[in-house]
Amino acid sequence: MHSARIAPLAALMITALFSSSCGSADDPPRSADDIPAPEHVPMDIPAMLESANQSGGASQLLADAIRRIDAEDPIYRAVLHLNPHAERLAAERDNLDPDARGPLHGIPVLIKDNMETLDMPTTAGAHALADLRTGRDAGVVARLRESGAIMLGKTNLSEWANFRSERSSSGWSGLGGQTRNAVDFARSPCGSSSGSAVAVALGYVPLALGTETNGSIICPAAINGVVGFKPTVGTLPADGIIPIAHTQDTAGPMARSVTDAALGFAIMAALPPDAVIEAVRAGELGGRRIGIVRGASGYHEGVDALFDAAIDALREAGVELVDDLEFERYDGFNSDTFAVLLHEFKHDLNAWFAGLPEPARVTTLDELIAFNEARAAETMPYFRQEIFIKAAATEGLDAAVYREALARIRAATREDGIDRLLAEHGLDALIAPSVGPAWSIDLVNGDHYLGGFSTFPAVAGYPHLTVPMGTVHGLPVGLSITAGADGDIEVLALGHAFEELDARPDLGAPLPKN
Repeated sequence: MHSARIAPLAALMITALFSSSCGSADDPPRSADDIPAPEHVPMDIPAMLESANQSGGASQLLADAIRRIDAEDPIYRAVLHLNPHAERLAAERDNLDPDARGPLHGIPVLIKDNMETLDMPTTAGAHALADLRTGRDAGVVARLRESGAIMLGKTNLSEWANFRSERSSSGWSGLGGQTRNAVDFARSPCGSSSGSAVAVALGYVPLALGTETNGSIICPAAINGVVGFKPTVGTLPADGIIPIAHTQDTAGPMARSVTDAALGFAIMAALPPDAVIEAVRAGELGGRRIGIVRGASGYHEGVDALFDAAIDALREAGVELVDDLEFERYDGFNSDTFAVLLHEFKHDLNAWFAGLPEPARVTTLDELIAFNEARAAETMPYFRQEIFIKAAATEGLDAAVYREALARIRAATREDGIDRLLAEHGLDALIAPSVGPAWSIDLVNGDHYLGGFSTFPAVAGYPHLTVPMGTVHGLPVGLSITAGADGDIEVLALGHAFEELDARPDLGAPLPKN
């Protein structure tokens, strides 16, 4: 449900779920002629910091962000609600003594709406949490706020972080409707951090937060043509984030450049920002040994061609490449990974409900299922909640089926997977295509996902970066870089060095607009 935007800034700074004044949240634009050309603005954080440090700069940055959201978001539906205090916060930043200004002074940031914010609702896009206000910040949000960033608003997401139905449409939530791809409005933004990726791609903000359990940062970042970084699990604080699975969940930054993503990561990880940026910018490709995971390609000839072009660029830059690597999946690997998520979701979500300062409208997974069933026409108009039901039937984290499955998938993705390839071949990192091009939105049948490279880094809990690799018929495709545990800065440095090559070909004529 999207609201018509009211032009004056003061009127725009309201926290509200979007009403039906722009039509149904799921109504597509009538044609490409209905879409104004997106106003792509350079979103380099250092340049914005220079502006913010001028008199009134933070307020001007905020006004510019709101203007872009007002102009474009009725179509793309990336923003779920805005911070009613943002204008005041920007004015306060402008009045700060220069010595008291933080590393993100006055920078507007958007937050995926499964992270708690003290001044906005936290809803996971779901009707059951539509009025939930916890009055506290998630740990990563608190660190960004302390750095001087302005929490501009919350982004739409695949409802419940895409862990409700096996037939979902990425980017759809009951409260926000269908977020649309930043490059082609008829195509999927991928998920679950859909709104965050689209908001960065459209230039609303230079930095947005997503969360990932398996692909929820990497896929939307790649498909919308931006940088997305999933840190090593446990590097960033996890408190105040609506959970799926504690062994895989993490927040992470989405930005237009690797250095901007690295700055957001450093602040959220409580690392010295200047030292992290210096290390990332010092990254070199010459003399590096990188493994090519061919087993994660082969599902689309255009993606393969872009991947080959990226490999050629790396080789020319002096990288020593080891080709034809694959991950080995034992029989039952996929069912084990799903079983772990189901068990942890029930346990972790119930624990999150129990830890809220005040009870939510529903207080357990069972109550959530019942709430949705009682209001099925409103809460489940296109697909159901079969994942919820399967999770509710699990027996807890002491169950042998859970403990044994967790042990097997960790061994497969760590010592027998990523760690093995790195050690056997003396590698600094592994690369693969992040995901295929965006598919058409289909609320009836769900996503049409061809392939990707998120599962092994996700299950292992290891760092994973996607950087733009080029386009296929105008649709962005990303290059994935992963390494071992705590190799976050190394992965970011390699990504920055690849980004500096500027080797991103465009293959195939752009598709005709609908």
